[in-house]
Amino acid sequence: MTRSTHRRWWAASIAVVVLTGVSLGVGLSARRTEAAGKPPGAGGTLPLESVTSLGRLVPPGYAGAIGPERVPIAVGSTLAPPDTTGRPTDGISCSTGEQVAYHVHAHLTVFVRGVAKEVPAAIGIANPQAQNTPQGPFIGSGSCFYWLHTHAADGIIHVESPVRATYSLGQFFDIWGEPLSTNKVGPATGTVTAFYDGQRWTGNPREIPLIAHAQIQLDVGSPIVAPESIQFPNGL
Repeated sequence: MTRSTHRRWWAASIAVVVLTGVSLGVGLSARRTEAAGKPPGAGGTLPLESVTSLGRLVPPGYAGAIGPERVPIAVGSTLAPPDTTGRPTDGISCSTGEQVAYHVHAHLTVFVRGVAKEVPAAIGIANPQAQNTPQGPFIGSGSCFYWLHTHAADGIIHVESPVRATYSLGQFFDIWGEPLSTNKVGPATGTVTAFYDGQRWTGNPREIPLIAHAQIQLDVGSPIVAPESIQFPNGL
């Protein structure tokens, strides 16, 4: 090897090492961000704006009777029944036991043309077995549990995962077996107005993050109901 060839080989080797280090650093940074459960968007910024941009909103009214998780159950009919296959969905498995390495809860409310719709129990639970309580049925067991599921018809989404990660509302609807887009929520069609923690969500509703105590509302069509807020009881 000539001196000139040796210099070129050495420079190329250094470049490969530097690029490999950068690549590994980017990969580790992405994994750390995922592990921290940060929401999507640049720097964790969410696509939110004030509800005042929507004009006059209808008050949410009576939230419903308190259910077995000490959260109101919507007075309307069920939006759509659960359709749990047990097959992996969006990379989320249906495990024989509940995974609690990462365990948080979010709340989902749905209105269709101003009328409340119930988010049913047993979404994400195969072969659900209900327990009767004074406050209504509670799904206590099943043959398997997806990492995103519901135990009662109160809109509480249980995120029970073997790893710390940020899951999305779109993944929950996929497990439910129902569509979610800017013009469809389950079987209901029309312009979808989404709210997140009392503010208007301006992005794709499928990307809404399911983080601890997130308050999510989807309105299909009009009138648009002002964002409802619940009190998360101790333990949820």
